[in-house]
Amino acid sequence: MKKIIGLLLLLPGLYAPVIAQTKATITVSNPSKLDRTNAVVPVSWSSIVAKYPRLDTANFKVLNSATKKEVPFQLERRGQAEVQNLLVQVSLKANGSAKLSIVAGKPAPIAKKTYGRYVPERYDDFAWENDKVAFRMYGKALETRKDNAFGTDVWVKRTNKLIINEWYKTGDYHTDHGDGMDYYSVGFTLGAGDIAPIVKDSIFFAKNYHYWKVLDNGPLRTTFELGYDAWDVAGKSVRVTKTISLDAGSHMNRVEAAYTYSGDALPVVVGIVKRKEAGTILMDETQGIVGYWEPQHGVDGTTGVGTIVLGGQLSMGTDKTHLLTRTSAKGNQPVVYYNGSAWSKGNEITNAQSWFNYLNNFKKQLEQPLKVSVL
Repeated sequence: MKKIIGLLLLLPGLYAPVIAQTKATITVSNPSKLDRTNAVVPVSWSSIVAKYPRLDTANFKVLNSATKKEVPFQLERRGQAEVQNLLVQVSLKANGSAKLSIVAGKPAPIAKKTYGRYVPERYDDFAWENDKVAFRMYGKALETRKDNAFGTDVWVKRTNKLIINEWYKTGDYHTDHGDGMDYYSVGFTLGAGDIAPIVKDSIFFAKNYHYWKVLDNGPLRTTFELGYDAWDVAGKSVRVTKTISLDAGSHMNRVEAAYTYSGDALPVVVGIVKRKEAGTILMDETQGIVGYWEPQHGVDGTTGVGTIVLGGQLSMGTDKTHLLTRTSAKGNQPVVYYNGSAWSKGNEITNAQSWFNYLNNFKKQLEQPLKVSVL
């Protein structure tokens, strides 16, 4: 009898590791005084697997531990074969927190909220969007045409559905049929927050991008690379690769511009094209924020454009064409910044003050990111 009792006492310890492998708990907390709505949060995949080594990537779901409702998620690979992060979309009150559980089971279908693609049928455009905004960059095939352009283009939206494929299919996106339109003018400028080297007040534009690679494509985050051939910058050969990410629910892209060049530092500018008519401008050098509420474009409404450049040594100014933020690429470190847009007819950000408030709050969120722990 004593042997049987002793064996039973050992059994809980023997089975404990198996029980621990059937669930992982994620705590997401908001340390700031700002509410976070539908924020996309990365959780290190290796930290999850360390707690849940038998996790089947094809058969799990994420639950809100309090409500038991499923939480939208994405496996982020960053162009790698192996998963790098679990992306979850959560809303948190100021100084609030939420617990999420990863459990075995088939997840409910997750609506695709971000998307991007190469568009060979429109002279090598690369276009991308989420449930708020849409953008495009221009490719090699456009370089020989009279309507060639350089910088970041904005497509304004007032729908949460994805519209890129539909608009390219019809070709009728310069008129608003209820979902939005393209009326933003780029030309040979930096458009809505592109980046380029500058020497003695002269901006040195590259040609359009010549290669692309999609690293992740929704449902919560789309990330891709655009590569540019070497060009001459005041006698120096320069190359750049831009890695651009857009999250669901956000008006802002994250841009990493990785320059290759000889020397210690390369001066660069992030710029927004100005219009001839008066608009409303915010230039906050301390925070690295430039906001521009354009003059109204007739019945089409008004576009807001903004940039947030990270890093300490910044300066701001204007030239005949742009609102500019100056910084430098140094060594092998990419220049990291954010650019984005809003539309007065998008029923969310409808005037200059609300756009500038959005940019300021976005910067505060960057400074106080959501905190994540895995148990």
